[in-house]
Amino acid sequence: MIRFENVSVTYDGASEPTVRGVDLTIPEGELVLLAGPSGVGKSTLLGTVSGLVPHFTGGTLRGRVTVAGRDTRTHKPRELSDVVGTVGQDPLSHFVTDTVEEELAYGMESLGLAPEVMRRRVEETLDLLGLAALRDRPIATLSGGQQQRVAIGSVLTPHPRVLVLDEPTSALDPAAAEEVLAVLLRLVHDLGTTVLLAEHRLERVLQYADQVALLPSPGTPPLLGTPADMMSVSPVYPPVVALGRLASWSPLPLTVRDARRRATDLRERLAVLTPPGGKPQAAPTTADTRTTPTAPATGTGPASTAGRATTAGPATATASATAARPANATDPATGGNPASTASPAIAADPTTADGSATAAAHPTGTTPVSADAPATPADPATPADPATPATPATPATPATPASEPTRATGVPTTTADTTNAPGPATGVGPASGGTPAAVTATATVTAADPSSGGEAVEPTPSAIVSPSPAPATRPGAAPRWRLFGKLAGGGRDGSRARPPGQPPTPAPADPAPPAAEIRALSVRRGHVQALRRIGLTLVAGETVALMGRNGAGKSTLLSTLVGLVEPSAGTVRVGGVVPHRTSPRDLVRRVGLVPQEPRDLLYADTVAGECAAADRDAQAEPGTCRALVSGLLPGIADDVHPRDLSEGQRLTLALAVVLTARPPLLLLDEPTRGLDYAAKARLVAVLRELAAAGHAIVLATHDVELAAELAHRVVLLAEGEVIADGPTAEVVVSSPSFAPQVTKILAPQEWLTVAQVREALA
Repeated sequence: MIRFENVSVTYDGASEPTVRGVDLTIPEGELVLLAGPSGVGKSTLLGTVSGLVPHFTGGTLRGRVTVAGRDTRTHKPRELSDVVGTVGQDPLSHFVTDTVEEELAYGMESLGLAPEVMRRRVEETLDLLGLAALRDRPIATLSGGQQQRVAIGSVLTPHPRVLVLDEPTSALDPAAAEEVLAVLLRLVHDLGTTVLLAEHRLERVLQYADQVALLPSPGTPPLLGTPADMMSVSPVYPPVVALGRLASWSPLPLTVRDARRRATDLRERLAVLTPPGGKPQAAPTTADTRTTPTAPATGTGPASTAGRATTAGPATATASATAARPANATDPATGGNPASTASPAIAADPTTADGSATAAAHPTGTTPVSADAPATPADPATPADPATPATPATPATPATPASEPTRATGVPTTTADTTNAPGPATGVGPASGGTPAAVTATATVTAADPSSGGEAVEPTPSAIVSPSPAPATRPGAAPRWRLFGKLAGGGRDGSRARPPGQPPTPAPADPAPPAAEIRALSVRRGHVQALRRIGLTLVAGETVALMGRNGAGKSTLLSTLVGLVEPSAGTVRVGGVVPHRTSPRDLVRRVGLVPQEPRDLLYADTVAGECAAADRDAQAEPGTCRALVSGLLPGIADDVHPRDLSEGQRLTLALAVVLTARPPLLLLDEPTRGLDYAAKARLVAVLRELAAAGHAIVLATHDVELAAELAHRVVLLAEGEVIADGPTAEVVVSSPSFAPQVTKILAPQEWLTVAQVREALA
């Protein structure tokens, strides 16, 4: 069906071909997975099938690509549209019409199909992809995952013989991803459709593939073979394969079911061991511990938690008051080495005299907690939900009066420049009241070790946490507030939510104020109630994963935290200010958002131009942003246009742009879209060190492996409400949808990652 004959593609201005020597045949009626690290040319190779390369992208194509006998060199994309259906990495660039139903019908209208045929196929596709309830919705109001399903549906309705899909599940929740893949499998098996699919989340797709076309490195000809054969030599592979390599299973398992059948001996060996670090660490606390209006429906959990109270009665106060730390992390003092972590751009926050990080600021520390700690009194200022009796929580520390100076600088804490002031002498960063430590990305990042499951092995940190405050605004400077200027009025209906859920920890003598507080927040967007009475308190050094199905309200919640969406009811405060009433100049130093679409932040003509603009906007030292880009994803050239980067590379650039300002609160919306396992490991390492330096981090993600690797706490949303909130291990282990592969394989034991298992067996 698809034939590549010695194909090479060289883009204008490039010295070397992006892909070279591609010579393979994809037969009719097969699902072929195109795998490989970021930047090896997967999207380029897919583009040659639809004719977009080189007719739309430019460049030079050598060799020949034929689809159903048609030569793509002589047939333009419109002349191949009846044979090839294409969905790119960016669904927004795919849409032509305004509503879901119109978009599903558009392709068939272009082909001149009869109205009765069009109507039948639209109804079938709405049912197949779970879009029936959205048929009349404007596409602009959908969440990222909902838009991705609409994009896939729009190419299914014309019934093409070949489907070309680039990262089709990247924005989908686990259940929606399974539904889409089941539809593709049905088309392959029942209708003989040929599917060529590129995907980085191999754990979702590998089990469905008939063959894998592996691009191991840039410019290297692809290898084609069975999934098991390719995974044995691939530089990227999912956790189930990584666990198989660790346990020396042969052949390698490709599914959780296969791995469980072989894991009996491994489970017996691990039964007497404890995951390194135990359960996820206790998140840092503040004295402003509040009852949230929307406690989990289960009514379980500790009676008093850091920033969260549940419906549990006093009897549960001692049930889980055990100090914990991230299950995927190890204490450097013990010599632990989480293989999934490439050492990143920042060293530990010097919160103690000897330079070691305390548990209040360092995700790898532990906090001693009394198992018999009593529940603390309720905060009278918190509006309680009548339907949710809450356990009393720690009272709030009175806010510092406007006239009271900070200890280190004498600047009143309520002035606009508070975040620029250095913290107390004990340390820097939000945890100690000052500006988050500067990120100097000078660490040497170790490449992914094939023996570690495609995860980078942690090297010795060589980066620096700068205790210096952020430079003051220069007179006459006119920074371009890219986040708040380009995204104003934007955002999507697919969102995030609530507070720290860990055992109670002793409050520090002089606790820092929370990075953000949300009380009884409700948001209505048009006819959609996006959020319902959400409560959340975020503290310095905490990493929270917001999860839930597409359209649950995750992105809407993030948008309220950066002032893009005004609450319909309730209150939101970030760094002591109300986001939607604060000027971008002040807000940008308190919170930063990396949106689902990185291009929303990128507008310069080159990577160097973006980095220079970011340095100016943040009043940072020249080269700060460029160093972050190099630390996150080495190999991105200065003179490349951002639109010519892969989706993962654009995301890396956008993240570096936001991190340049060192915001105390960092929000990331689907941060691993387009990232391979090595790039994800580098991102995890950087975020982990940012949390250690005192930044509060909120991830809205469908990537369960990322949550298992990084988050202290997981908050699940559904229909705009919090339905679960607690330590990562407790939440994901009990969820069939959100449990990582290692958890499913080794259940009922609470192991989350391959790195944990490797360390325990060492």
